[in-house]
Amino acid sequence: MAKGKDVRVRVILECNSCGRNENGVTKEVPGVSRYVTQKNRHNTPSRLELKKFCRYCNKHTIHVEVKK
Repeated sequence: MAKGKDVRVRVILECNSCGRNENGVTKEVPGVSRYVTQKNRHNTPSRLELKKFCRYCNKHTIHVEVKK
């Protein structure tokens, strides 16, 4: 029988460096890079961080999981 919550959940990863400079002040950028993926809730209970390509920064940056 299936349990109440699914093990695999859909998460949104967002670029950590888009629209920010060293001081944390936002700057004007055309957008924010986002990816949609899945994670296993039992294996990775903490927030997911992956290095993905950001088309606005035009380089590989760390993308972190955002709240829905």
